Amino acid sequence: MKQQDKIVIHGLTQNNLKNVSLDIPKGKLVVFTGVSGSGKSSIVFDTIAAESQRQMKETYPAFVRGKLPKYEKPRVDKIENLSASVIVDQSRLGGNARSTVGTITDLYAQMRLLFSRIGTPYVGTSSYFSFNNPNGMCLECSGLGKITQIDVESFIEPEKSWNEGLMDITMFRPGSWYWKQYAQSGLFDLDKAWSDYSVQEKNLLLYGVYEKGGEQVHPKVEGIYHYLTRTLLNKDRSDSSETIQKRLEKLLKQEECPCCHGKRLNQAALACKVHGYSIAELCDMEFSELYMVMKEIEAPAVSTIVESMTATLERMIDIGLPYLNLNRETTSLSGGEAQRLKLVRYMGSSLTGMTYIFDEPSTGMHPRDVHRMSRLLTSLRDKGNTVLVVEHDKDIISIADEVIDVGPLAGKNGGQILFQGSYEQLLVSGTLTGNAMREKITVKEAPRKPVKFLPVREAKLHNLKNVSVDIPLNVLTVVTGVAGSGKSSLIREVFAKQYEDEVVLVDQSPISARERSTPATFLGFFDEIRKLMAAENKVDAALFSFNSKGACPICKGKGIIVTELAFMDPIVTECEACEGVRYSKEALSYHYQGKNIVEILRMSAEEALVFFEENKKIRKYVKAMIEVGLPYLSLGQPLSTLSGGERQRIKLAKHLDKKGNVYVLDEPTTGLHASDIKKVMRLLEELVKRGNTVIVIEHNTDVMKLADYLIDVGPDGGNAGGEVVFTGTPQDMIEQAETITARYLILTSSRS
Repeated sequence: MKQQDKIVIHGLTQNNLKNVSLDIPKGKLVVFTGVSGSGKSSIVFDTIAAESQRQMKETYPAFVRGKLPKYEKPRVDKIENLSASVIVDQSRLGGNARSTVGTITDLYAQMRLLFSRIGTPYVGTSSYFSFNNPNGMCLECSGLGKITQIDVESFIEPEKSWNEGLMDITMFRPGSWYWKQYAQSGLFDLDKAWSDYSVQEKNLLLYGVYEKGGEQVHPKVEGIYHYLTRTLLNKDRSDSSETIQKRLEKLLKQEECPCCHGKRLNQAALACKVHGYSIAELCDMEFSELYMVMKEIEAPAVSTIVESMTATLERMIDIGLPYLNLNRETTSLSGGEAQRLKLVRYMGSSLTGMTYIFDEPSTGMHPRDVHRMSRLLTSLRDKGNTVLVVEHDKDIISIADEVIDVGPLAGKNGGQILFQGSYEQLLVSGTLTGNAMREKITVKEAPRKPVKFLPVREAKLHNLKNVSVDIPLNVLTVVTGVAGSGKSSLIREVFAKQYEDEVVLVDQSPISARERSTPATFLGFFDEIRKLMAAENKVDAALFSFNSKGACPICKGKGIIVTELAFMDPIVTECEACEGVRYSKEALSYHYQGKNIVEILRMSAEEALVFFEENKKIRKYVKAMIEVGLPYLSLGQPLSTLSGGERQRIKLAKHLDKKGNVYVLDEPTTGLHASDIKKVMRLLEELVKRGNTVIVIEHNTDVMKLADYLIDVGPDGGNAGGEVVFTGTPQDMIEQAETITARYLILTSSRS
């Protein structure tokens, strides 16, 4: 192999990596494996991707460089032969209510062009079909498809009188200034319950008039509805602070626009048709249906546009997203869906010699679609590109030209290259990954038989087709089906909301906490650590909080200094006084068992278990972190830096000792090494043994095998899904079912 045919890395000490040196072949599909926290991402993302992006950035003019993300130089002695890199990760696409699958993929721009060329009756240029342009948008909702209204029912307590506080709004509580304006007007019976008000009295209180459209009755009674409209919808800040406005925003609700009925466009744009369809009707179609319609359009004037659109739609379907439509808001997409959408941008590229970097591309994929992803990865390689993949899935690892295994464990116990070679060689390497790839998980021999059930009847949300199903109690149930089949709609949005008083949802959504939140604060044992420090040193416990007395006086406990510059992005620098640790010198001068507060917060859960062996409360939560597969996580790591899978597992750690609950988990194996999946399943088993009900939405066939009960949703995704196609034990599915999921469960069981 020529020197230029490989990426050469020497002396890499980034994060937990222990002076790593390795050669990575170029023009190959290389998969990096190892447990979570072993150092895979430190090599691939923090070193190769970051340095490639950093060096590319240096070639741009200063003005452009100032607008691009900042990349730190990785801690490495030498890195050679990098090529331009494309990072396809799982970060959410974000955006706002105007960002859709159509706008993010440019398919909607092409659709607008199509309608402006051959749409009848003729409307105008491309801008007349844009819901972000005044020419095309519905003026009633400004192109959002929704209007925001005051939700009257959310703040009125019908059985209470004005004196008893019938308005659940702080500013109108009895005795307040606003309350007195209404109470002293003489217009209301202050002891009369809202439910006994006449229509005229209700209008007077809400709108300040006896009949809608009438004149205001009293100068100081504008009506609660009008007050909220003025302060919330019209953003009149003259008599309400920002804090009050935030508090009031819970009183708002969104409804479909009565003018465009959610279509976002004005009537002229909606009246224009191509092949008998309006632009809104085409954008509401699933990709599989839209593809067929586009193939039928035969007009020489738009042949290039149609050809480009059908090619993109075909790639969308191939990548496992046939159920999406152009109107789907990007904020509603999962991390896995977002990653696949990003990939579509590059699938039609004719560039070669690039380095494509993927972060667990199998995330959120049914086994059927993992095979499609495998084909896409190999096709990128076959075009002459280098493809680097961080992955746990056996099917993706098995197609690698070369596997690089990092470990042996996580955090300080990882950071070494254990193996580099072919997949076949990995299987006999004796590493944790190699052994896990070889291990065969068999179907549970004696599954629990459910006795009690929670019924769901006639569910019709999204693509669910009048679904009725009984969800078993006190067993481990796994809900399966291809992406877009309706699993999440059925379990998360119908079942969980129907039984919200009993259900604990443990998902991968961001933890609603400030950036300063950490595992120690979230799980609730940071106070105990501070108490230990305070007792040991005979000082105030507040001294060990960077949100209180212990904060660095220069950066106020933030660890960074933000310098605002006119007409330029602010400059963020590490605080020189505390060197980014957030604490004052006084706080750092105190120790507990030889460690100061920062050194304690830097300890991993595994280290903390030994360090706090005498403290039962701290050990309980630290042990829970280890049990859910987070032994490498430090006690003080910001929760905002956790992956979706890590967020879910830290939430699970909070509930491990509970009983009598119904737990709903959404793909708990995301981001987990194969060796950790059995550990998580043992945890879920323990939850059931304690008297809980556990419901898992999952694609992993090993998880299915260890279930007591399966509910399969399908038969396919989108409009072709939305039905319960099987219920029963895993063995029953293998022997009786003829679903897509059954096919892959049978396949993996035969390998066993």
